[in-house]
Amino acid sequence: MNFTLLKEVINLLENFDSENKNEAYPSTLKGFTTWIADQETDSVHINEEAEWEGKENGRTPESVIATSLVRLNRYAKTYSKSAIADSDFTTQEDFIYLINLKAFGGMTKMELIKKNIHDKPVGILIINRLIKQGWVQQTDSTVDKRTKVIEITEPGKSALEAQMNKIRQATHIVSGNLTHSEKMDLIRILNKLDHFHSPIFSRHIETKDLIETVYKEYSFQKN
Repeated sequence: MNFTLLKEVINLLENFDSENKNEAYPSTLKGFTTWIADQETDSVHINEEAEWEGKENGRTPESVIATSLVRLNRYAKTYSKSAIADSDFTTQEDFIYLINLKAFGGMTKMELIKKNIHDKPVGILIINRLIKQGWVQQTDSTVDKRTKVIEITEPGKSALEAQMNKIRQATHIVSGNLTHSEKMDLIRILNKLDHFHSPIFSRHIETKDLIETVYKEYSFQKN
């Protein structure tokens, strides 16, 4: 047995455990290997300091990331609106809800709403609109008869399919001029951010307490 290699692996596991206190990575073999891959990526790009507007005046990388995500979200929404123009869809959330139901199968109203990171009142309005259109239906859960499950209907699938070409075109445009390798890097980074934020938002912390609570519970000193 190669004890030197075993010792290196153990050291890596110890580093992973100490640096993953915030559970940015799942405590699984996949989470561990993803962390290792990210360390390698960081070491490759360690000397490739990015440049951005306002950097010389003290603008932080966190400010750039937050602003860029907001801007990119607005761009994506604009293309999504174009994709459903002249259709029976009212908002982009309508087809996103249908896409989720088609991809993941039936689920409860709250499961569907949480998957789209919506407040309950907003999510209920969207679901009711889809029910009125005949694109989704409610059925009794096979697990708990007191619970209703939302499922996409055949008319819903047809409405979705009628717009899918434009929706796919919109997603290609949003990805812009990124190479395949850059897309893979971006997916890994976005997944890491999503894994960080998802458990926080699933707790439904009061808006007024959100920032203070997160700052108390998570360490950002190494970031």
